[in-house]
Amino acid sequence: MIKVVKDAGKVCFMILLGTGLFGCAGTDTRQSTGEYIDDAAITSKVKSELLRDDRVSGLAVEVETYKGVVQLSGFVDSADERRRAEELAEEVNGVRNVRNDIQVK
Repeated sequence: MIKVVKDAGKVCFMILLGTGLFGCAGTDTRQSTGEYIDDAAITSKVKSELLRDDRVSGLAVEVETYKGVVQLSGFVDSADERRRAEELAEEVNGVRNVRNDIQVK
């Protein structure tokens, strides 16, 4: 009876370990936990840079990040402002690519 309990404990441990390891793994269509945290940090850094810059209306630009790819959207007053927002996003550490969907009013 004791051997069965020990084996059951090992099996439960292996199931929990497997769930923990693979439950946090990312796929092509889903972020891992680490990627989600990294993307949230990138989004915050990009937004901070946009708000800090005098040439960009940071409040008018939305920022989303998925697996290191930053998407910018919203409306700005000029093409220069649109380009500057993209430049600022590209300079943030961890950004792999920038999709600039900002529209000029």
